[in-house]
Amino acid sequence: MSNPTPPCLQLQAVSHAYGERQIVDNISFSLASGQIGCLLGPSGCGKTTLLRCLAGFETPGSGSIRLNGSELFGAGLNVPPQQRGIGMVFQDYALFPHLTIADNIGFGLQRLDKAARRQRVNDLLQLIGLEALASRYPHQLSGGQQQRVALARALAPKPTLLLMDEPFSNLDVDLRKRLGEDIRRLLKHEGMTAILVTHDQDEAFAIADEIGIVHQGHIAQWATPYQLYHEPANRFVADFIGEGTLIPGKVLAPDSIEIELGVVPGHMPADCCSGCTVDVLIRPDDIQHDDASPVSARVLSKTFRGAEFLYRLQLASGTELLSLVPSHHDHAIGEAIGIRLQIEHVIAFDRK
Repeated sequence: MSNPTPPCLQLQAVSHAYGERQIVDNISFSLASGQIGCLLGPSGCGKTTLLRCLAGFETPGSGSIRLNGSELFGAGLNVPPQQRGIGMVFQDYALFPHLTIADNIGFGLQRLDKAARRQRVNDLLQLIGLEALASRYPHQLSGGQQQRVALARALAPKPTLLLMDEPFSNLDVDLRKRLGEDIRRLLKHEGMTAILVTHDQDEAFAIADEIGIVHQGHIAQWATPYQLYHEPANRFVADFIGEGTLIPGKVLAPDSIEIELGVVPGHMPADCCSGCTVDVLIRPDDIQHDDASPVSARVLSKTFRGAEFLYRLQLASGTELLSLVPSHHDHAIGEAIGIRLQIEHVIAFDRK
């Protein structure tokens, strides 16, 4: 049997503090070659500091960082940023205002001869769809176009790892969504291993293969977007990712939990036993609108989202739920509607 391919990026117990304040605390994770990872979390959680440690702009207090098997930091070693083989896309793009778009992209290619440099620049201009704007200057481009140029410039030298720090924060919501899809396509086309830092989970889901939820300097969970949504490891992840409510339940058996809407199949928490009380995570897509259902709930509020409404509902007991309903079902506030539970991933947490 052949040995498994070692990860492209590997962090072991990386910590960093500013004085007495611990910003990054004992973080470990790995990322395979060609994969896109994301550090996702609220402002001040430590994700940007961790990215700066990867780039070499900050020196961790302890731990180790390896890239393609070579140590960048650890055991008295700290490779300078310019020698790490890491590209960076900054929040403000940091394009050179006095250089054309083509010259911005080719800035890091001085090691190539003139013909090879021109070919690489032309290839990237075509890839980002801006070949007709090669002779323009950054101030003549839109924000989305500038972002594409910044990405192409970072990709041009073919770094081993690409880091992106909140790259869409200056753009409007619709443009963020389109650019997210474009950037994932570009990174996959180049076979690039990358790490994105963001506080926007829609952005993270659109781009990343794997996501690390950062909370108070720790990785709360490192998993695929699907796993984070359907299999959150703890209450923080369950609350931070997506929308949902926690409703009380009682464990009947190791694989059976009773809630107000009926008995559902699910695994009880490791520290629970039969008879203990739990909180069960119910997502809006777990609650289906069904006029024929004997169970009803009262509409407390609703948010129109185009193709669907997000209803906040109240059961007879006072328990509140969220439900996604196709927008042609336009119910009034205070109206009772029929609902049924359709749940495949039951996540429960010990109420204690």
